[in-house]
Amino acid sequence: MKSRVRAVAHRGDPYLHRENTLPAVRAALAAGADAVEVDVQLTRDGVPVLLHDHTLERLWNDQRRIDRVALDQLEEVAVPGIRIPTLAEALQAVAAADGARLMIDLDEARPAAATWQVVSDLGAADRVAFCGPVAAMLAVRELAPEAEISLTWNRLQLPKQRLLAELRPSYLNPPFGLVDERLVDSVHDAGMGLATWTVDLGRTMRRMLALGVDSLTSNRIALLRRTIDQHHA
Repeated sequence: MKSRVRAVAHRGDPYLHRENTLPAVRAALAAGADAVEVDVQLTRDGVPVLLHDHTLERLWNDQRRIDRVALDQLEEVAVPGIRIPTLAEALQAVAAADGARLMIDLDEARPAAATWQVVSDLGAADRVAFCGPVAAMLAVRELAPEAEISLTWNRLQLPKQRLLAELRPSYLNPPFGLVDERLVDSVHDAGMGLATWTVDLGRTMRRMLALGVDSLTSNRIALLRRTIDQHHA
């Protein structure tokens, strides 16, 4: 019997709460996420915090780059009841959920060392996975030989065998527009799972499940949870 498909919440539950915040993470867990994907950037003083963009402008109405702002200055951009959380706080939130994991998306290699240091200090290695492009995942693999990696990939051709041998990814992680039966079969034949993103329509979720994907990332985690449960019923 095929193993159960993993439901990954994209930046928490952004339809209910601001993305990459603790309320969004907790809402995603409450909705049944198997993993919550978050983005990590570094503050000026090198603290990993949850933020996708390099600047605070889109979400927090502040034009400064996050790497020009110290951790204690983030209170300046907080709004009542909500603020930019640290990675440590997100890991603690996930620790309270039985069996759930935090999927840390790194778009570049620079935050990898500080990110892994926080994970290690909290003894949270078994509660995290990593996703991102080649350079970032190579940095993670060097730091964490046993970490679970999903290699973000934007080509129909599989990575070269030499790269796969070095990275040892558990999943190949292309956008859903690239996913077809041939790609799924090729990934499985290479010994990996097929993860995909960002799938928000029910019909697209069902199509991906029918193709045999192993992990789906969505902004609509409650719908994804129901769709996967129905698929496995």
